[in-house]
Amino acid sequence: MPFVFSRGIFSTGKRPILATRYSIGMPLSSTAEPEVLTTTAATPEPNPATPRFESWGRYPKYGAKVVPLTWRSDFPAVLDGSHDSALPVGLGRSYGDVCLLKDGTLLQTTGMNRLIDFNPETGILTAESGISLAQVLDFAVPRGFFLPVTPGTKYVTLGGAIANDIHGKNHEVAGSFGNHVPRFELVRSDGTRRLCSRTENPDWYSATIGGMGLTGLITWAQLRLRPIVSRNIDYEGIQFHGIDEFLDLKQQYSNVEYTVSWVDCASTGKNFARGIFMLGQHSSIPGELKPSPEPKLVFPFDAPGFALNHTTVSLFNSVFFHKQMKPRVKTLQDYEPFFYPLDKVLHWNRMYGKRGLVQFQYAIPWEHAKEGTIAILSEIAKSGLASFLAVLKAFGDIPSLGMMSFPQAGIMLALDFPIKPGVTFPLLQRLGDMTLEYGGRLYPAKDAAMTAPQFQTFYPEWQRFARFRDPMLTSSFWERVTDSTGAKSIL
Repeated sequence: MPFVFSRGIFSTGKRPILATRYSIGMPLSSTAEPEVLTTTAATPEPNPATPRFESWGRYPKYGAKVVPLTWRSDFPAVLDGSHDSALPVGLGRSYGDVCLLKDGTLLQTTGMNRLIDFNPETGILTAESGISLAQVLDFAVPRGFFLPVTPGTKYVTLGGAIANDIHGKNHEVAGSFGNHVPRFELVRSDGTRRLCSRTENPDWYSATIGGMGLTGLITWAQLRLRPIVSRNIDYEGIQFHGIDEFLDLKQQYSNVEYTVSWVDCASTGKNFARGIFMLGQHSSIPGELKPSPEPKLVFPFDAPGFALNHTTVSLFNSVFFHKQMKPRVKTLQDYEPFFYPLDKVLHWNRMYGKRGLVQFQYAIPWEHAKEGTIAILSEIAKSGLASFLAVLKAFGDIPSLGMMSFPQAGIMLALDFPIKPGVTFPLLQRLGDMTLEYGGRLYPAKDAAMTAPQFQTFYPEWQRFARFRDPMLTSSFWERVTDSTGAKSIL
């Protein structure tokens, strides 16, 4: 029997989520507004004085009008009379400009965060697109369920997870996020509404998964959760020295659900590409299931620009590698530090200073993955622009369902760099060209420097995808990588 939200307010233990009346067996309507059983005033007019919206990298810094969406019927009505382009956004955890629109209108969906339905027999949860993965976990974990795929932060919206087709530590066994989204509703700026799934409007389904929010507004979506019996993770950490050892460990533990590695990208010589290979599986021993507490630590200020340099990052990397006193460690740990170690410090991006940070994230197919990764890590070490947040992992061969999805079978490397004038962007240009040379691609959700020729080679389906773009929706990223050539919607 489905779990039915019938009265009042459902609270995640954080801020309340308005619940709707939903009848057992009743199909979710693609046109009717849900009946919210709380007494509320009329929906207020959008407030043009909303604070500036930033991406997580805090670069680039663009002005835009932020219009909050509260109800599914708000769009496209909020655009009536507007001649500006628009873009749906969530919590702003994309790093570059894929969630920005210079001088445009940002439609912030976080007010659309209601749970609609949950069926514990199938694990399928239906919710509005502005709900965060943190709020989903607050509901799901006490009931013995977990996200099927999760990124390194839980502070992303359901709609954003679909629009960027996020991936996690279990890509080899679970694929990307879109593989676990059976159905969603897509609303266009002309008011048309489409139910999208593998069998209903399949082209729109494919274009929207990984479609960067450009095909329309996702108003609600289904997500297939996975069962758990405990918050705990059976964890193992193994030190490795070099890419060959990483690949050997990857092969040896290919049957483990979650695998990811931290890699030292600052060291050279005998310590080149050393790291820690981290494995995890949900504990099979029943344990307490409760929501996570609110994070209490806050990075209080913008660190000075000189704080992150090659010397300090090298020191951090050495300490991090050696803090694991033994070559191999096994332990039981809560899922929070395993999946979301940085979420315990709010505003941690401030440590990169006022200029912000950029991320470089590639996927290179297995044919050239080893040589490409060694060459790129060597170029980074040589540049002196070190990163202490460097993640290395394998992508499996489960096909993504999105037309523009990033994952492909091979090696994925992600690094955060501070923005240093005259250094950071020339390096990113070289690394992008090297990724292209080795047959890889970069991730739009984390990008602030990809060139139009690079993007159009990385994603050869981009012109086909452009036909599905809503004519009212665009982003600074899309304008940058298409040069507005061939990027007009014809649907």
